[in-house]
Amino acid sequence: MPTPIQTPASSLQAGRDYPPSYADLLAWFPDDAACLDYLEWLRWPNGFFCPQCETPSHWRMGDGRFWCAHCQRRVSVTAGTIFHRTRTPLMVWFAAAWYMTSAKNGVSAKTLHKLLNFGSYQTAWTMLHRFRSAMVRPGRDLLTGEVEVNEIFIGGLKSGKRGRGAEGKTLVAVAVELLSPKGFGRCRLRVIPDTQASTLRLFLLDYVKPGAVIVTDGFSSYPDAIKSDYQHKLYVVTRSNDPAHVCLPGVHRIASLLKRWLLGTHQGAVEADHFKRTSMSSHSVSTGANQSFVVFFFGDSSNRLFKWSHYPIRLWL
Repeated sequence: MPTPIQTPASSLQAGRDYPPSYADLLAWFPDDAACLDYLEWLRWPNGFFCPQCETPSHWRMGDGRFWCAHCQRRVSVTAGTIFHRTRTPLMVWFAAAWYMTSAKNGVSAKTLHKLLNFGSYQTAWTMLHRFRSAMVRPGRDLLTGEVEVNEIFIGGLKSGKRGRGAEGKTLVAVAVELLSPKGFGRCRLRVIPDTQASTLRLFLLDYVKPGAVIVTDGFSSYPDAIKSDYQHKLYVVTRSNDPAHVCLPGVHRIASLLKRWLLGTHQGAVEADHFKRTSMSSHSVSTGANQSFVVFFFGDSSNRLFKWSHYPIRLWL
């Protein structure tokens, strides 16, 4: 199978690889034909080949689809994607992607419904749901290097105990790569039932590569969760003169962005049963990049928009 070119998001340039503003988005994609041309470039950067028999020989049909010369399969650019057989213009899909990724606070289905003048709220909700389901890549690479790990609680202000042991809130484990000399890399979030060592260990094994350096606070469950699979760097916040957000800046940055996104997108109201999907889709928000559209549309890992099982291509991170 031909291997598509993988371009790291960090090497992409505004105005060349992606539109740097909403005005440029409208100029780049004035109609659905321009959107299809762009999706074709993303899907087949080295030229078309059949996803069924992997043959490059083809004819272009009058309706824009490809006719494989070998197996005679008819293939459209949007086949096997979240855009397949949509009745909503691709221009609207692209505009929704821009709104969804350009604001740190995210965008709610209600807001999108008003911005794009959809006929129904359900259309906006379904569109966002498709985008969010495509933003999570199964089999993601494990985190490496120094990885900050902690738990956060989601659920707004409530009376009673704060921090670990708070009632009526959703417990979320967070892992964030620490870059050198500064900055943060990828992050992973998971809703967890408790903070027992066995639960935290499963989270680490699923998301962090063995041998990595795990940076935590002094919580007693972490030594048993880490064991000999990882190196352990410990910060006991109560013995430090620094506040928790200084000792563990990555987790607190992610928590802040996540809560800001939940407040802007869902007005802070997310039930625990639905938070698992919400927290997974928030990976895109947690980057905190101003070029969110780049991360969303031009990630350097396998594509989830194009869910064709025979063809891995690049799109969202």
